[in-house]
Amino acid sequence: MTRVFNFSPGPATLPEPVLRKAAEEMIDWHGSGMSVMEMSHRGKEFISIHAEAESLLRELLGVPANYKVLFLQGGAIGENAIVPMNLIGKSGKADYVNTGEWSKKSIKEAKTYGKVNVAASSEAGHFTAIPKQSEWKLDPEASYVHICSNETIGGVEYHWTPDTGKVPLVADMSSNIMSRPIDISKYGLIYAGAQKNMGPSGVTVVIVRDDLLGHALPITPSAFNYQLQAENDSMYNTPPTYAIYIAGLVLKYIKEQGGLKAMEAHNKAKAAILYDFLDNSGFYRNPVAKDDRSLMNVPFKLKDDSLDEAFLKGAQAKGMIQLKGHRSVGGMRASIYNAMPIEGVKALVAYMKEFEAQHG
Repeated sequence: MTRVFNFSPGPATLPEPVLRKAAEEMIDWHGSGMSVMEMSHRGKEFISIHAEAESLLRELLGVPANYKVLFLQGGAIGENAIVPMNLIGKSGKADYVNTGEWSKKSIKEAKTYGKVNVAASSEAGHFTAIPKQSEWKLDPEASYVHICSNETIGGVEYHWTPDTGKVPLVADMSSNIMSRPIDISKYGLIYAGAQKNMGPSGVTVVIVRDDLLGHALPITPSAFNYQLQAENDSMYNTPPTYAIYIAGLVLKYIKEQGGLKAMEAHNKAKAAILYDFLDNSGFYRNPVAKDDRSLMNVPFKLKDDSLDEAFLKGAQAKGMIQLKGHRSVGGMRASIYNAMPIEGVKALVAYMKEFEAQHG
């Protein structure tokens, strides 16, 4: 069997040992005579799977006791509505920082549920940097301040945590959660689709501070009410059971590799190889400000975009796929999440050098 180097932005590559473990347990999980796919979410078998996944997540991220961990559905797109439904009611207002296409989606959705103040935006600079906090115009009456900690399309990432005072900080961490240690206590709420660093698509993790529960708008559907889900251990409705199981296997794998400090070192090493090459090439370029470059998603463009298709075709022939950039920005994008081995990045750079020599 030959595995490709999959640079997809999500659903993304998963650790091979996780896939092999899942395959081994597909028909019969731990002697239960059932696949996890067949289990009742209220049976003792799945409850143990769910509990272990939550325990591992809390351990790896250092989640304080006064935060609930929820395993929900709907992805980050769903949370764009679910967050304001649950939080904006305190004042009817919220602050958002616009750093790219995912921030824009969050802002647009939140406007349905309250007044949105765009506290800062990097749109004028084509989303190539994170606005300095000194430029932010925050509303002290906002119910929360929302950021997207890593923009998968533009390739910009917060390498610092904003200080929002008494106003809770909310972060969409879909594409960089579990990639490095973070101080959960500096956030009121974190949400993340699992399909980048934590597992397959279908499960969304929400980490929410206890005092933010119980403020849902009257229109909030029961299944999307954080307090109701917290009271029912994420099982008010049937959760995405198999996705939670795979996420648990991924979290166990991360722990075995040395935890989030090890992941951070691994990710920095991979990104350095690719960015160093881009910075010393006249054929390729990365537009993002160096201080704000993502460790997860590296967009780049060729000197002549008429060569894009040839580049992609050549990469695929060498076992490297999903390198095409998002349609809104064009060019290329290499997503190098936790499960991308350093060999994959080295192979990409070797191919880029070869392509440049042929076409430069």
